[in-house]
Amino acid sequence: MALVLIIGASRGIGLGLTQAYLDAGHRVIATVRQAADQQRLQALGAEARVVDVANPASVSGLAWQLDGEEIDLALYVAGVWSDLDAGTPPTQQQFDQVMHTNVLGAMQVLPQVAPLVAAAGGVFALLSSEMSCLGTAEPDAWLYRVSKAALNMVVASSQAQWPGATLVALDPGWVQTEMGGAGAPLTLAQSVAGMVQTLAGVTPADGGRLLRYDGTRVQAD
Repeated sequence: MALVLIIGASRGIGLGLTQAYLDAGHRVIATVRQAADQQRLQALGAEARVVDVANPASVSGLAWQLDGEEIDLALYVAGVWSDLDAGTPPTQQQFDQVMHTNVLGAMQVLPQVAPLVAAAGGVFALLSSEMSCLGTAEPDAWLYRVSKAALNMVVASSQAQWPGATLVALDPGWVQTEMGGAGAPLTLAQSVAGMVQTLAGVTPADGGRLLRYDGTRVQAD
């Protein structure tokens, strides 16, 4: 039985991953932004913690909540969407909302969680997107794309800091969730099953790279 930490598990992909790893018989610690969401996770069998990754004070308490643990697999799922296109400059509030959750939260979580993953020789996957790739950039959702490109750099530049852990950026695909919309080509079950299989096959050679849910190694530049 492995210990799996899922950061951002209240709904969508995070909730789906929580259910999948519980169904596989693993111990799961799952974080939610609001205390009201704890009960649902606990009913599934997860150990629920309250952490708001957009709030540095909340994130700062994560380490003591995990004190003494060795984490085989950690997933940073928390993220927010922005549909602003390149013709629309973001307001400071819009920029801060997206970048705080998608980038700053990850940068604050990593130093607290990565040592626990390294202690187990485990994997830390942070959910990114193929929309982050420079070679296929489009003018739609430019703030979101920028945030995920920055997250890829967070992963790549962090790998050498914790060589005992394998850090990867993970693209879940375009998924039928609240964020992805009903027209997305992938069901939640398909995305989750693919990610679980891909994560099981991660090796140290994948450290710092962007992987797709189906196991494809993506060239992000």
